[in-house]
Amino acid sequence: MIERTAEGLYCRAADAWVDPWRPVPRALITHAHADHARAGCGEYWAVDVSEGVLRQRLGQEICLHPVRYGEPIWLGQCRVSFHSAGHVLGSAQIRLESEGEVWVVSGDYKRDDDPSCAPFEPVACDVLITEATFGMPIYRWKPGSELATEIRDWWQGDRSRPSLLFCYAFGKAQRLLAELKAIGVEEEVLLHGAVETVTRHYREAAVPMTPSRPVSEIPRNEALAGRLVLAPPSAHRSSWMRRFRTPQTGFASGWMAVRGARRRRGYERGFVLSDHADWPGLIRTVRESGARKVYVTHGQSDVLARYLREVEGIDAEPLETLFEGESD
Repeated sequence: MIERTAEGLYCRAADAWVDPWRPVPRALITHAHADHARAGCGEYWAVDVSEGVLRQRLGQEICLHPVRYGEPIWLGQCRVSFHSAGHVLGSAQIRLESEGEVWVVSGDYKRDDDPSCAPFEPVACDVLITEATFGMPIYRWKPGSELATEIRDWWQGDRSRPSLLFCYAFGKAQRLLAELKAIGVEEEVLLHGAVETVTRHYREAAVPMTPSRPVSEIPRNEALAGRLVLAPPSAHRSSWMRRFRTPQTGFASGWMAVRGARRRRGYERGFVLSDHADWPGLIRTVRESGARKVYVTHGQSDVLARYLREVEGIDAEPLETLFEGESD
Protein backbone atom coordinates (compact mmCIF):
# COMPACT_ATOMS: atom_id res chain seq x y z
CA MET A 1 0.00 0.00 0.00
CA ILE A 2 2.96 2.30 0.65
CA GLU A 3 5.94 2.70 -1.63
CA ARG A 4 9.15 4.65 -1.23
CA THR A 5 9.46 7.40 -3.85
CA ALA A 6 11.85 10.30 -4.37
CA GLU A 7 9.38 12.49 -2.46
CA GLY A 8 8.92 10.05 0.43
CA LEU A 9 6.46 7.37 1.52
CA TYR A 10 3.59 7.38 -0.97
CA CYS A 11 0.16 5.79 -0.50
CA ARG A 12 -1.29 5.30 -3.97
CA ALA A 13 -4.79 4.47 -2.67
CA ALA A 14 -4.99 7.88 -0.94
CA ASP A 15 -2.84 9.68 -3.52
CA ALA A 16 -0.92 11.15 -0.57
CA TRP A 17 2.52 11.12 0.96
CA VAL A 18 3.16 10.54 4.67
CA ASP A 19 5.65 13.11 6.06
CA PRO A 20 7.06 13.81 2.55
CA TRP A 21 10.68 14.85 2.13
CA ARG A 22 9.93 17.25 -0.74
CA PRO A 23 6.88 19.35 -1.72
CA VAL A 24 3.94 17.20 -2.89
CA PRO A 25 0.27 17.89 -3.70
CA ARG A 26 -1.09 16.15 -0.57
CA ALA A 27 0.79 15.51 2.69
CA LEU A 28 -0.33 13.51 5.72
CA ILE A 29 1.67 14.81 8.68
CA THR A 30 2.46 12.78 11.80
CA HIS A 31 3.74 15.80 13.75
CA ALA A 32 5.31 19.24 13.39
CA HIS A 33 9.01 18.48 13.88
CA ALA A 34 11.03 19.77 10.94
CA ASP A 35 12.05 16.37 9.52
CA HIS A 36 8.39 15.30 9.33
CA ALA A 37 6.65 18.53 8.29
CA ARG A 38 8.26 20.36 5.38
CA ALA A 39 7.12 23.50 3.61
CA GLY A 40 5.77 23.80 0.08
CA CYS A 41 3.05 21.11 -0.08
CA GLY A 42 -0.29 21.76 -1.78
CA GLU A 43 -2.34 20.63 1.21
CA TYR A 44 -1.67 19.20 4.64
CA TRP A 45 -3.72 16.83 6.80
CA ALA A 46 -2.81 16.72 10.50
CA VAL A 47 -4.26 16.49 14.00
CA ASP A 48 -6.16 19.63 14.98
CA VAL A 49 -4.15 20.46 18.13
CA SER A 50 -0.96 20.59 16.06
CA GLU A 51 -2.34 23.39 13.88
CA GLY A 52 -0.72 26.27 15.76
CA VAL A 53 2.78 24.81 15.63
CA LEU A 54 2.40 23.73 12.00
CA ARG A 55 1.32 27.19 10.88
CA GLN A 56 4.10 28.79 12.90
CA ARG A 57 6.68 26.57 11.24
CA LEU A 58 5.29 26.21 7.72
CA GLY A 59 3.43 29.51 7.26
CA GLN A 60 0.08 30.88 8.36
CA GLU A 61 -1.39 30.53 4.87
CA ILE A 62 -0.82 26.81 4.31
CA CYS A 63 -3.83 24.78 3.19
CA LEU A 64 -4.35 22.70 6.33
CA HIS A 65 -7.12 20.19 6.99
CA PRO A 66 -7.25 19.60 10.76
CA VAL A 67 -8.69 16.28 11.96
CA ARG A 68 -9.47 14.83 15.37
CA TYR A 69 -7.80 11.76 16.79
CA GLY A 70 -9.63 8.67 15.58
CA GLU A 71 -11.78 10.57 13.05
CA PRO A 72 -12.02 8.51 9.82
CA ILE A 73 -11.66 10.34 6.52
CA TRP A 74 -11.74 9.01 2.97
CA LEU A 75 -9.04 10.07 0.58
CA GLY A 76 -9.44 8.36 -2.78
CA GLN A 77 -9.84 4.65 -2.12
CA CYS A 78 -8.26 4.79 1.35
CA ARG A 79 -9.76 5.14 4.82
CA VAL A 80 -7.36 7.32 6.81
CA SER A 81 -7.28 8.06 10.52
CA PHE A 82 -4.84 9.66 12.95
CA HIS A 83 -4.10 8.07 16.35
CA SER A 84 -2.07 9.50 19.21
CA ALA A 85 1.65 8.76 19.16
CA GLY A 86 2.44 10.26 22.57
CA HIS A 87 5.48 12.06 21.14
CA VAL A 88 4.62 15.79 21.24
CA LEU A 89 1.49 17.96 21.08
CA GLY A 90 -0.69 16.69 18.22
CA SER A 91 1.63 13.84 17.23
CA ALA A 92 -0.02 10.92 15.46
CA GLN A 93 0.35 7.50 13.98
CA ILE A 94 -1.37 7.39 10.61
CA ARG A 95 -3.60 4.40 9.87
CA LEU A 96 -4.27 3.60 6.20
CA GLU A 97 -6.85 1.01 5.18
CA SER A 98 -7.64 -0.11 1.65
CA GLU A 99 -8.98 -3.34 0.13
CA GLY A 100 -9.00 -5.08 3.50
CA GLU A 101 -5.38 -4.32 4.40
CA VAL A 102 -4.23 -1.96 7.16
CA TRP A 103 -0.88 -0.17 7.35
CA VAL A 104 0.25 2.10 10.17
CA VAL A 105 3.02 4.68 9.90
CA SER A 106 4.07 5.39 13.47
CA GLY A 107 5.97 8.64 12.99
CA ASP A 108 7.91 9.32 16.20
CA TYR A 109 6.33 7.97 19.37
CA LYS A 110 6.86 7.12 23.02
CA ARG A 111 5.10 4.86 25.50
CA ASP A 112 5.96 6.74 28.72
CA ASP A 113 3.39 8.82 30.58
CA ASP A 114 3.70 12.47 29.59
CA PRO A 115 1.44 15.19 31.03
CA SER A 116 2.09 17.47 28.03
CA CYS A 117 0.42 15.36 25.31
CA ALA A 118 -2.14 12.64 24.69
CA PRO A 119 -0.98 9.10 25.53
CA PHE A 120 0.06 6.59 22.88
CA GLU A 121 -2.81 4.57 21.40
CA PRO A 122 -2.00 1.00 20.27
CA VAL A 123 -3.29 0.43 16.72
CA ALA A 124 -3.70 -3.03 15.22
CA CYS A 125 -2.44 -3.45 11.66
CA ASP A 126 -1.10 -5.85 9.05
CA VAL A 127 2.02 -3.80 8.30
CA LEU A 128 3.76 -1.40 10.68
CA ILE A 129 6.36 1.22 9.81
CA THR A 130 8.09 2.02 13.10
CA GLU A 131 10.84 4.39 14.15
CA ALA A 132 13.91 3.10 16.02
CA THR A 133 15.67 6.23 17.27
CA PHE A 134 16.64 4.42 20.47
CA GLY A 135 16.49 0.91 19.07
CA MET A 136 19.08 -0.75 21.31
CA PRO A 137 18.59 -2.62 24.62
CA ILE A 138 20.72 -0.09 26.55
CA TYR A 139 17.96 2.52 26.24
CA ARG A 140 15.45 2.18 29.09
CA TRP A 141 13.75 5.25 30.54
CA LYS A 142 12.84 6.20 34.08
CA PRO A 143 9.40 7.76 34.69
CA GLY A 144 9.25 11.46 33.87
CA SER A 145 8.33 12.28 37.47
CA GLU A 146 11.68 10.90 38.65
CA LEU A 147 13.59 13.01 36.13
CA ALA A 148 11.57 16.10 37.10
CA THR A 149 12.52 15.51 40.73
CA GLU A 150 16.19 15.21 39.77
CA ILE A 151 16.00 18.47 37.81
CA ARG A 152 14.21 20.28 40.64
CA ASP A 153 16.83 19.12 43.16
CA TRP A 154 19.70 20.13 40.84
CA TRP A 155 18.16 23.57 40.32
CA GLN A 156 17.22 24.18 43.94
CA GLY A 157 20.54 22.77 45.17
CA ASP A 158 22.50 25.80 43.94
CA ARG A 159 20.60 29.07 44.22
CA SER A 160 23.77 31.16 43.98
CA ARG A 161 23.73 31.15 40.16
CA PRO A 162 21.32 30.62 37.25
CA SER A 163 20.51 27.05 36.19
CA LEU A 164 20.48 26.74 32.39
CA LEU A 165 18.80 23.56 31.21
CA PHE A 166 19.15 22.90 27.49
CA CYS A 167 16.49 20.88 25.73
CA TYR A 168 14.70 20.81 22.38
CA ALA A 169 12.37 23.77 21.91
CA PHE A 170 9.36 21.79 20.70
CA GLY A 171 8.19 18.92 22.85
CA LYS A 172 10.97 18.43 25.38
CA ALA A 173 10.81 21.92 26.90
CA GLN A 174 7.03 21.80 27.30
CA ARG A 175 7.20 18.29 28.75
CA LEU A 176 9.67 19.57 31.34
CA LEU A 177 7.31 22.40 32.30
CA ALA A 178 4.43 19.90 32.59
CA GLU A 179 6.48 17.35 34.54
CA LEU A 180 7.61 20.05 36.99
CA LYS A 181 4.01 21.16 37.41
CA ALA A 182 2.96 17.57 38.09
CA ILE A 183 5.40 17.25 41.02
CA GLY A 184 4.18 20.50 42.53
CA VAL A 185 6.67 23.09 41.24
CA GLU A 186 4.98 26.49 40.94
CA GLU A 187 8.03 28.76 40.75
CA GLU A 188 8.32 30.67 37.49
CA VAL A 189 10.67 29.22 34.86
CA LEU A 190 12.36 31.49 32.32
CA LEU A 191 12.37 30.61 28.62
CA HIS A 192 14.59 31.33 25.65
CA GLY A 193 12.58 32.97 22.84
CA ALA A 194 12.59 29.82 20.69
CA VAL A 195 11.04 27.86 23.55
CA GLU A 196 8.49 30.56 24.35
CA THR A 197 7.03 30.69 20.83
CA VAL A 198 6.13 26.99 20.92
CA THR A 199 5.06 26.98 24.56
CA ARG A 200 2.24 29.44 23.71
CA HIS A 201 0.56 26.75 21.62
CA TYR A 202 0.68 24.28 24.50
CA ARG A 203 -0.92 26.84 26.80
CA GLU A 204 -3.63 27.49 24.20
CA ALA A 205 -4.27 23.73 24.25
CA ALA A 206 -4.75 23.96 28.06
CA VAL A 207 -1.73 21.79 28.87
CA PRO A 208 -1.00 22.25 32.62
CA MET A 209 2.53 23.63 33.02
CA THR A 210 4.44 25.51 35.66
CA PRO A 211 4.41 29.33 35.18
CA SER A 212 6.92 30.68 32.67
CA ARG A 213 8.10 33.93 31.14
CA PRO A 214 10.53 34.83 28.35
CA VAL A 215 13.98 35.87 29.50
CA SER A 216 13.59 38.91 27.24
CA GLU A 217 10.92 40.30 29.60
CA ILE A 218 13.30 40.37 32.56
CA PRO A 219 15.00 43.78 33.08
CA ARG A 220 18.68 43.67 32.15
CA ASN A 221 19.73 44.78 35.61
CA GLU A 222 17.71 42.12 37.44
CA ALA A 223 19.75 39.35 39.07
CA LEU A 224 19.05 35.87 37.68
CA ALA A 225 20.75 33.80 40.38
CA GLY A 226 18.55 30.92 41.47
CA ARG A 227 16.38 31.00 38.33
CA LEU A 228 15.78 27.99 36.09
CA VAL A 229 16.07 28.79 32.38
CA LEU A 230 15.08 26.48 29.50
CA ALA A 231 16.90 27.00 26.21
CA PRO A 232 17.52 25.07 22.96
CA PRO A 233 20.92 23.40 22.42
CA SER A 234 21.73 25.97 19.71
CA ALA A 235 21.97 28.62 22.45
CA HIS A 236 24.71 26.74 24.29
CA ARG A 237 27.96 28.73 24.21
CA SER A 238 26.29 31.41 22.08
CA SER A 239 26.31 35.17 22.69
CA TRP A 240 22.86 34.75 24.29
CA MET A 241 24.56 33.14 27.30
CA ARG A 242 26.56 36.26 28.15
CA ARG A 243 23.70 37.52 30.25
CA PHE A 244 24.12 34.66 32.72
CA ARG A 245 27.09 34.83 35.04
CA THR A 246 28.76 31.50 35.83
CA PRO A 247 25.58 29.42 35.34
CA GLN A 248 25.34 25.73 36.05
CA THR A 249 24.39 23.91 32.86
CA GLY A 250 22.48 20.74 32.12
CA PHE A 251 21.07 18.92 29.10
CA ALA A 252 17.88 16.83 29.01
CA SER A 253 18.00 14.15 26.31
CA GLY A 254 17.75 10.43 25.75
CA TRP A 255 21.35 10.54 24.52
CA MET A 256 22.46 11.31 28.07
CA ALA A 257 22.08 7.57 28.67
CA VAL A 258 25.31 7.07 26.72
CA ARG A 259 28.42 7.23 28.87
CA GLY A 260 30.50 10.30 28.07
CA ALA A 261 27.81 12.08 26.02
CA ARG A 262 27.37 14.87 28.58
CA ARG A 263 31.11 15.52 28.75
CA ARG A 264 31.52 15.53 24.97
CA ARG A 265 28.71 18.06 24.57
CA GLY A 266 30.13 20.33 27.27
CA TYR A 267 27.38 20.24 29.92
CA GLU A 268 27.89 19.92 33.66
CA ARG A 269 24.90 17.64 34.18
CA GLY A 270 22.91 15.28 31.99
CA PHE A 271 19.31 14.19 32.50
CA VAL A 272 18.06 11.13 30.63
CA LEU A 273 14.66 12.21 29.31
CA SER A 274 13.40 11.30 25.85
CA ASP A 275 10.31 11.89 23.75
CA HIS A 276 10.95 8.67 21.82
CA ALA A 277 10.20 5.09 22.80
CA ASP A 278 12.91 3.18 24.62
CA TRP A 279 13.81 -0.42 23.73
CA PRO A 280 11.01 -2.05 25.76
CA GLY A 281 8.56 0.49 24.33
CA LEU A 282 9.52 -0.35 20.75
CA ILE A 283 9.15 -4.10 21.31
CA ARG A 284 5.85 -3.66 23.14
CA THR A 285 4.47 -1.53 20.31
CA VAL A 286 5.34 -4.06 17.63
CA ARG A 287 3.79 -6.87 19.65
CA GLU A 288 0.58 -4.93 20.34
CA SER A 289 0.18 -4.01 16.69
CA GLY A 290 -0.05 -7.68 15.68
CA ALA A 291 1.72 -6.76 12.44
CA ARG A 292 2.87 -9.60 10.19
CA LYS A 293 5.38 -7.30 8.51
CA VAL A 294 7.43 -4.49 10.09
CA TYR A 295 9.58 -1.86 8.40
CA VAL A 296 12.02 -0.04 10.66
CA THR A 297 13.09 3.55 9.97
CA HIS A 298 15.83 5.86 11.27
CA GLY A 299 17.98 5.29 14.31
CA GLN A 300 19.05 1.74 15.10
CA SER A 301 16.92 0.21 12.37
CA ASP A 302 19.23 -2.73 11.63
CA VAL A 303 19.43 -3.74 15.29
CA LEU A 304 15.68 -3.65 15.88
CA ALA A 305 14.83 -5.38 12.60
CA ARG A 306 17.25 -8.21 13.35
CA TYR A 307 15.86 -8.65 16.86
CA LEU A 308 12.29 -8.79 15.54
CA ARG A 309 13.27 -11.44 13.00
CA GLU A 310 15.45 -13.62 15.21
CA VAL A 311 13.71 -13.33 18.58
CA GLU A 312 10.12 -12.30 17.88
CA GLY A 313 9.78 -14.29 14.64
CA ILE A 314 8.38 -11.30 12.76
CA ASP A 315 9.19 -10.48 9.14
CA ALA A 316 11.09 -7.21 9.61
CA GLU A 317 13.55 -5.15 7.62
CA PRO A 318 15.07 -1.66 7.67
CA LEU A 319 13.49 1.04 5.51
CA GLU A 320 15.72 3.93 4.52
CA THR A 321 14.08 7.34 4.94
CA LEU A 322 15.13 10.95 5.40
CA PHE A 323 13.55 11.17 8.86
CA GLU A 324 16.29 12.40 11.14
CA GLY A 325 14.56 13.04 14.45
CA GLU A 326 15.12 16.02 16.74
CA SER A 327 18.35 14.41 18.01
CA ASP A 328 16.31 14.15 21.22
